Amino acid sequence: MLDLIAGGNVSLPGGALVIRVPGPFDLSVLVTGEDGKVSGDGDFVFYNQPSAPGATLRGDTVTVDAGRLRAGASRVTVVVSAADPAVPLGRLPVPTLTVTGSGGRGLARFTPPRPAHESVLLLVEIYRRGGGWKLRALGQGYVDGLAGIARDFGVEVAEDDPTPDDGFTALVNAERSRSGAPPVRADARLMAAAQAHCAAMAADGRLGSAPGRPGVSLYQRVTAQGYAYLTVAEQLVSGPRTEADFLAYCLLDARLGRTVRDPALSDVGVAHAPAPDGDIFWTAVWAGPLTPRGLAAFASDVVALTNAERGAAGLRPLAGDPRLTAAAQAHSDDMVARGFYSHTGLDGRGPWDRAAAAGCTHRGIGENIACGQRSAAEVVRGWMDSPGHRANILGPDFTHIGIGFRGGGERGTYWTQLFGAAR
Repeated sequence: MLDLIAGGNVSLPGGALVIRVPGPFDLSVLVTGEDGKVSGDGDFVFYNQPSAPGATLRGDTVTVDAGRLRAGASRVTVVVSAADPAVPLGRLPVPTLTVTGSGGRGLARFTPPRPAHESVLLLVEIYRRGGGWKLRALGQGYVDGLAGIARDFGVEVAEDDPTPDDGFTALVNAERSRSGAPPVRADARLMAAAQAHCAAMAADGRLGSAPGRPGVSLYQRVTAQGYAYLTVAEQLVSGPRTEADFLAYCLLDARLGRTVRDPALSDVGVAHAPAPDGDIFWTAVWAGPLTPRGLAAFASDVVALTNAERGAAGLRPLAGDPRLTAAAQAHSDDMVARGFYSHTGLDGRGPWDRAAAAGCTHRGIGENIACGQRSAAEVVRGWMDSPGHRANILGPDFTHIGIGFRGGGERGTYWTQLFGAAR
C-alpha cells in the first residue's frame, strides 16, 4: 500500500474503490465536473443523502465507482468532518484514509498533517486523467464546516441573514461593469476576516497587514475563516465615513483601483471600525478561490517563465515532474500551516529529504522558496534578481522541476520551486 503525502497522487485500477476513514468522523463526497462545481444538490453525498450515481456512503466507508458516475463528472472529492460539529478536528485523532481496490487490494493510505482549528478537511480527490483515473492527496482545511465547502463547490446554501455589504458589492459591480470585469460576490468568510482585521487596526491606531502585538496577518484571518485562496488583494484605509466614500478613495489610487477592477478576483468582504479618537478604519479583502485547475495554471506559468529564462541563457527547458511537484506543494502547505519560512522544515527535513520521501530519484536537488509575491511573473522575477535563486533556475545540470504554492500565513503567499537533475 502506497503512503501518500499532501499533493501526492497514484493511478487507479478500474472497478469500484472502497475508501474508509475510521474514528469519530463523518464522511462526505462531492461529485463535480471540469469547472470544479456540482451540477446540483444531488452531487453532495453526506449522512442525510447517502448516495448518488457511482458513490455510496455507509458509516465510515465510501464506495466510488468512476464508471457509474453521472454524465460529465470528472472529479470526486472526499471530505471528513468531526462527528460532533462543535469539536474542532485538532482535538481528535488525526484521520487516516485508506483506499482499497477490487479483491481487497490495498492501494493507498493518507494521513494529513494534524489540523488545528479546522472543522472539515478535503482529504483526497479522484480525478479523470486521459482515459483513466487517479487519486490525489489534499489535506485542505476549512473552519466553517460543510457549509463553507458546499458553497465553494456550488451547492446552494441557505443564508439566514442578508449579506451585510450588499450595498458595497453593488457599487463595486457597477464600476467593474464599466471596465468590462465580471461581477464579484460578497463572501461571509472574507467579511468576517475584514471585520476582525479592521477592529485590530482601529484598536492599534495604525494601518497594516498585521496590526496588534503580537500581530496576526490579514491572510491568516482569511484562511482561519476557511477561505483557501489562489489570488488575494487588500485595501487598508482610514478616514472615509461611508462605503461610497471608501470606494471613491480607492478608485483615486492607481494600485487600489486596479484591485477593484481585477478580473481574477471573484469574492470580496469589506468592514469598518471606529478608533478611540474617532477615526474610521476600513478593510476590504478581495480573493479568488483556490481550485485544482487554478493551482495547476499557476504552476504551469512559473514553469513557462522559468524555461523562458533558461532558453534566453541557451539552456534546455525543464520538464515537469509530479514527484517534485508533490514535494514542493507539501513544503508550501507546511510553511503556511505551521508558520515558518525556511528550506528546513520544523521536522528538520531539507529539500533532499522531502524529494526522496515523494519518491524522487534525481541525483541532484535544488530549491527556491519565496513569500509575498502575488503572481508567477513577480515570483520568477524576484528569483532571477537574487544570485542564489538565479543559479538554481539557470543550473545546467537540472532537468526537471516541480512547483508548490499556498496562500495564507504571515506574508500571504508561499512559493516553492524544486529542481531535480536526472541520473
